Amino acid sequence: MIPAPRRASALAASHAIAMLAVATLLVACDAGQRARPDPTASTTLAAGSPVTLRVLAGSELADMRPILDEAARATAVTVKMDFAGSIEGAETVASGKADGVYDAVWFSSNRYLDTIPAAKQRLAGADRIMTSPVVLGLRTATAQRLGWAGTPVSWAQIASAAAAGTFTFAMTDPTTSNSGFSALVAVATALDDTGRALDAAAVSRVSGPLTGFFRAQQLTAGSSAGLTDAFVRRMTGADLGPAVDGLINYEGSLVELNRSGRLPESLTLIYPRDGVVSGDYPLTQLASASTAARDAQRRLADYLRSESAQRRIGQLTTRRPAVAGLQHPADLGELPVELPFPEDPSSVKTLLTAYLDKLRRPSRTVYVLDVSGSMRGPRLDNLKSALNSLTGTNSAPPTDHCRFRSREEVLLLPFSDRPAPLRTFTLDPVDPQPSHDLLRTAIADLRASGATAVYDSLVAAYTVLDEAVDKDRFVSIVLMTDGESNRGRDLAAFKSYLQSRGSRQPVAVFPILFGEADEAQMRDVAAASGGAMWDARAGNLTTVFCQIRGYQ
Repeated sequence: MIPAPRRASALAASHAIAMLAVATLLVACDAGQRARPDPTASTTLAAGSPVTLRVLAGSELADMRPILDEAARATAVTVKMDFAGSIEGAETVASGKADGVYDAVWFSSNRYLDTIPAAKQRLAGADRIMTSPVVLGLRTATAQRLGWAGTPVSWAQIASAAAAGTFTFAMTDPTTSNSGFSALVAVATALDDTGRALDAAAVSRVSGPLTGFFRAQQLTAGSSAGLTDAFVRRMTGADLGPAVDGLINYEGSLVELNRSGRLPESLTLIYPRDGVVSGDYPLTQLASASTAARDAQRRLADYLRSESAQRRIGQLTTRRPAVAGLQHPADLGELPVELPFPEDPSSVKTLLTAYLDKLRRPSRTVYVLDVSGSMRGPRLDNLKSALNSLTGTNSAPPTDHCRFRSREEVLLLPFSDRPAPLRTFTLDPVDPQPSHDLLRTAIADLRASGATAVYDSLVAAYTVLDEAVDKDRFVSIVLMTDGESNRGRDLAAFKSYLQSRGSRQPVAVFPILFGEADEAQMRDVAAASGGAMWDARAGNLTTVFCQIRGYQ
């Protein structure tokens, strides 16, 4: 399993101008794209041969499968979706790796794609399918305690309460997922309070209150779906750490979570009065797509924008209609103003770099690395190359945001017959280069020999994390192994150990399958610890290490 992927109140005149601009934009987007004829009353949409449309999509769109199955019957267009984080997907498009593999992309927004020239030039026509703002869902008891239930609240109030420690929240990593990216843009723009899109100077102006805001973030993940699962585990006690008060996510995802029955307590949705950033889910052709695929995309979009399909989308996913004149689902709140989105790529890069290196809580990660005899040769070379990519060498990962971050604590725990001595590296916020150099030296020193003590080594990693004095960090364990454990504890003993930790801080393990690693056991390790398994047996180990960064 590879888990899968944005104004503060100004003067009244500024508000009116911004709202007029948004309205004008929406009208322009919908020009010539009003509700399509009802496909159930006509067979014209199904004209043409059956086509499979290959789509790179955001993970939250898995809930569209029933509607896409209905669309296939009406249009003869079958959609095959592969899921990725929105930001990761943008990098895939920009690199050209989507060309010839996919016919279309379908993420919550194309805004980030549009800031990357190499990605924008690879896009063709697009149709907005639905909309959903990114908002804050708070446990109802917490919303009532803060006096926010049914009361307009600003992002500044939310940031102030977060800095004071009056509530905690979960949010995806904005470098990998659009929901986190949208939230970061929204709160930063609102705190700047100018009515204009963020620029690099604005990022510096709001760094203080943003740092306070992110002090309350207790959970992170690389995708909206992964974050929701982690939040539910905390709320239900499946993870023994403290419950988290809130979840920042798409409105539709939060309403659906309330409806699902997965939570012991419902969430109250907070719509910041100074604005939000919304996803508009454009189904977008790739310029490299064939003529048949482009025709299929248009047929599918015509169906999805029909009045009956728009209503069905609202009923099933609680997202708002993208077509003018249609009502949104009844249980959704009043939509605040849409905040301006930065169009300058340098402003986006400045914001994301500041988030990683200054604004968010730093992370502490133990890399538990199999260096048994079976890793000798190309496998060990592959591991070294993947780890070196995180230090910023020429074997760079798909995006600069995969690198080890300022203030981050990286712990290397190689193992074979037994865990080797641990090596700890903390990246200095002023000059991280010496730490990168030391890390590269340690990686180069890895040697393969001996047997495989997976579970003893995982216990050693947990012991180190439990003994750490500084607890104000995101913590995780990355396990990379190419074989079954044949020394020390077995899987059952490791799971018993996890249970014995009691109320100590939960730590997710992210096992990476490599070589002949036991898939069933690694899935068990991931499930027991609240992590997720990643498969690098047929893929690129560097890419997998990079993807896991969204969870650290």
